[in-house]
Amino acid sequence: MTITVQKDVFKLAQVFTISRGSRTEAQVLTVRVERDGHVGWGECVPYARYDETLDSVTAEIKALPADVTRAALQDLLPAGAARNAVDCALWDLEAKQAGKRVWELAGLPAPTPEITAYTLSLAEPGEMREQAVKNAHRPLLKIKLGTPDDMARLEAVRAGAPEARIIVDANEGWSADIYADLAPHLVRLGVDLVEQPLPAGEDDALIGMERPVPVCADESCHDRTSLPKLKGKYDVVNIKLDKTGGLTEALKLRETALAEGYKVMVGCMVGSSLAMAPATLVAQGAMVTDLDGPLLLAEDRDCALRFDEAGVHGPDAALWG
Repeated sequence: MTITVQKDVFKLAQVFTISRGSRTEAQVLTVRVERDGHVGWGECVPYARYDETLDSVTAEIKALPADVTRAALQDLLPAGAARNAVDCALWDLEAKQAGKRVWELAGLPAPTPEITAYTLSLAEPGEMREQAVKNAHRPLLKIKLGTPDDMARLEAVRAGAPEARIIVDANEGWSADIYADLAPHLVRLGVDLVEQPLPAGEDDALIGMERPVPVCADESCHDRTSLPKLKGKYDVVNIKLDKTGGLTEALKLRETALAEGYKVMVGCMVGSSLAMAPATLVAQGAMVTDLDGPLLLAEDRDCALRFDEAGVHGPDAALWG
């Protein structure tokens, strides 16, 4: 078997801003694994928040033995972007070798469409209202927040999209005091969920606090080893394959989290349809699906995922799985 990795760049449809900064393109790594004439592929998005760079993740992948198996991979690499791309590529390879779809190999039903959130970039309130008006036809909007002055942004988006369901993502940008002040207004404005209001290292402050709106762990939840630290703080876990280190662990995290009483959100980094394709399997029946990465791009992979009124559909075999 041979493993290759390359950098690919996808232009964004518009500048995308969160509390940590802005970007105009998505830089991803594409991994291909080839054996006996079959090629499987996967994609990951290295994330600086987790001390990942394109170069560091590439080095991790290139250091793997050429004959690595999906089972062995779980111990050879930690949860993160590198393992994600290789794990998903190996799933794709196994499916092609077997002449089956990945969900058949995993013992899952064929995926059905799931309504996905559409993310509104962090901006001044007037601009965020304009974004909301433009996307008010979408059933679920996600607002990027995370500043001390977010109340006006919340009001602006709700005014611009009065019928849409709304979730908010603070990206660790609030303090405990800011969150406590905002929480009643989240209820008033009909917010369904709030993601990671406090920094991951400071989220013990959530213990004992009222959570009138479900609180979701994002940066605080990577894989199953994260779960013991979430008790009493969170109601929902956000499963992202670039955090879990691939589909293998993502499916196990979903099963374990549900068994422990958490609800599940399935999210993504800003990547192409190839990165979202495996996540559509994890998203089946999730409380919230947030796989809008391709909708934020100005360009995408061939045989891209289909998005319509029913939501995001599972991948065609020509794309993945």
